[in-house]
Formats: sequence, structure tokens, C-alpha cells
Amino acid sequence: MIDNGLLVQMILGALLGLSVYLPMAAGQLSLATPAFYAVGGTLAALLSTQGSTQSSIGLWAVLGEMLLAAGLTAGLALLVGLPVLRLRGIYLAIATIALVEIVRVAILNLPFTGGAAGIFGIPQPFQQPFGYVLFSGAVLAVFGWLFQRLEASRLGRSMAAIRDDELASRCMGIHTTRVKLTAFVASAVLAGITGVIAAHYLNTWNARQGSFDVAITTLAFVILGGSRSWLGPVVGGLLLTALPELLRPVGDLRLVLFGLVILLGPVFFPQGLITPALLERLGRWKP
Repeated sequence: MIDNGLLVQMILGALLGLSVYLPMAAGQLSLATPAFYAVGGTLAALLSTQGSTQSSIGLWAVLGEMLLAAGLTAGLALLVGLPVLRLRGIYLAIATIALVEIVRVAILNLPFTGGAAGIFGIPQPFQQPFGYVLFSGAVLAVFGWLFQRLEASRLGRSMAAIRDDELASRCMGIHTTRVKLTAFVASAVLAGITGVIAAHYLNTWNARQGSFDVAITTLAFVILGGSRSWLGPVVGGLLLTALPELLRPVGDLRLVLFGLVILLGPVFFPQGLITPALLERLGRWKP
């Protein structure tokens, strides 16, 4: 049974899937999403609990936190992306995993982040999970619209060209470094905003929220859903976030079944569930 709480987690998973998808759309295997997600959540937790004992917070304050998180993660992504994006493939993946670990250890050891226990009692902008469903669903809808516009824009076409052949793109006059950096920064901003929403929803935040495990899980969203369209990570994030809860009636066997889905999914759907061919067929059915 999918309740409102699970719906919120599914939407957050879809947003994180989109964050991983952006660098991949430009041909970059970046696993840095959990680092920026953790930065956004930590910022929201600190700002909303600093000198306040209230259990609620205004929606405008949350929007302000999202704006600050976007600025902070964008700055961090620019600082890290300029040297790191010179790497490619598995080397870039390893470098971004190192960033995830650096951020996790920093949050774990900073004196004002609560250590291993983290920060508790984060004020809530909504009293019921349904409020988070509407708010996070609206955020997902906005980003979905932006991604749809992106794929048809000059930047989106440049990203697709770099993904297919970076050398040919450079020869055609595309500023590949600028395009890849733009995708990396946009990915960081989306992850930071998602972290703000998640921190308030979870009511607590600690270093474990931005671990290597999250990097692998979010990467699975894109692999299973498909990396050729923004709809793929959304579908993958929704399905893989809901699946462990839907399998809960089978007990510990659910972990085995969940692992089999991740293992066999790429075997039976090597391009993911959402492919360009599928989207083309669906487009033909439109009246």
C-alpha cells in the first residue's frame, strides 16, 4: 500500500535520479549527487534549528533555505568541477566518490552538526505528509518541465552531442568544458534543493544521508529507468524507492528480490525502461 509518506520518498528519489541524470546526459559518470544532497540537508537543518525551539516553520523560510542551498551547492560544484571534469569515465566516478566521502566525513566531524547522532527536531512546514506530497510533487513538476525544455534547447542538444562523441562535438565548435560544467552545477543545485526538502520531512539529519550507498542507489535509478530521457530517472526513482516497501510483506526475502531487480533489470532492459523508441511509439499514439 502506497501511503503519503512513501509517496514523498518516491518523489525525492525521482529528484535525486534527475540529479544523477544531468551529468550523464553530457557524457559524464558523476556520483557526486549524495555530497550535494547532504550539503543541502545539513544547511536546512542548521538554519531551521539555530536558536529556535519551534516545531513548525513557514513555507517561505523553506523556500529561502532552498535558494541558499542552491547557491552554496552551485559554488561548491564550480570549485570542484573545474579540475575534476577534466577526468572521464571511471576516473571521474572515483573522484566524485571521493568528494562524497570528504563531505560525509566533514559533516560527521564538524562540531556544530551533531556528530554521528546528527541534528534532531528540524521544524516542519507541513503538519501532514500530504503537504510534502503536494510541495515535492510541485518541485518535481517544475523540474520536469525545465528538463523537457532543456532537451529541446541548444544546451540540451550540445549535451547530447558530447554524450555521443565529445571529440566530434569539440570539432564542431561546442565548448565542451562549459557544457559539462553547466550540467554538473545544475545537478548539484537540484541535489541541494532535494536535501532541504528531505531534511524537513525526515525531521532529523546526519552524515549517513550522504553516503556511498546513496550514490549507488541513485545511479541504479538512472540505469533501470533509462538515461536517454529525463523520464527514465523519474520512473526509476519512483519504482526503486517504492519497491522495498511494497515487498515488505515477504519479510527478509524482499532484500533478495530487490537485489534481483537491480541485477536483472539491465539484463532484460539494457537501455532502461524508458527508451527513445518507446517515447517515439507513445508519441505516435497521440491524437
